[in-house]
Amino acid sequence: MRPTSLYPVICTSRLQESRTFYAGLLGFETTFEADWYVSLRLPGPPSYELALLDPTHPTLPEAYRAPVQGLLLNFEVEDVDAEWERIVVRGGVRAELELRSEDFGQRHFIVADPNGVLIDVITPIAPSSAYADRYVGP
Repeated sequence: MRPTSLYPVICTSRLQESRTFYAGLLGFETTFEADWYVSLRLPGPPSYELALLDPTHPTLPEAYRAPVQGLLLNFEVEDVDAEWERIVVRGGVRAELELRSEDFGQRHFIVADPNGVLIDVITPIAPSSAYADRYVGP
């Protein structure tokens, strides 16, 4: 298989609240909107996509019609400290994990969207010597 696109679809009964969160906080633009589905794109290049789907819609197999659970979306950025300031300090979004540097090679913080989807905002940093040899490739 050679996909031409790949993007997550978040099943949520909070379509409008979620659209507002991703558009207002993270800069996504709406590309399609219905009362059961919202398609979002983060302008680029590169361009990233995300969709929101009402979990009761019949496009989903009946056994899977449930809101999202246990999802973590990673957003790698150039300056995580600036995003911390913008999103948490000035934006007033509650941090689920405070800004910190990790030995495994990330400086990051985590917030949650209206559905409880965790948004991990990350800037890669040099790992400690304990983790350096665990990286594969250049």
